[in-house]
Amino acid sequence: MKYVVAIYHPVGYDGKREDEEMTKGISALNQEMVDAGVRYVVGGLGSAGSARAITHGANGDLMVTDGPYLETKEIIGGFWILDVKDVEEAIMWAKKAAVACRTSVEIRDFYGSRAETHEAQAKA
Repeated sequence: MKYVVAIYHPVGYDGKREDEEMTKGISALNQEMVDAGVRYVVGGLGSAGSARAITHGANGDLMVTDGPYLETKEIIGGFWILDVKDVEEAIMWAKKAAVACRTSVEIRDFYGSRAETHEAQAKA
């Protein structure tokens, strides 16, 4: 099963200010995930200031606005997509991510292919 482990950053977070110890911890976690064969995809996201939101206007037209769609104090700053046996294993890795990244993380099911989506829906 695949799960997204999303990393939360406060609005205005500057990743350039992460200290060497944190960078080493995240690198070690990435290597541990690779060695365990669970890391499917990993990625970081640009700042909220570079985001664009596409929303529906009152008349049905699409509007493009600067910034994230939702007003929030935290944004997703990066993520891993893990291919693990069950949610308990995903939680174990997410706890390690929360320690390495020194922030809250979220776990969500990830459906990476049409077959996986249909399989997951059939189980629900």
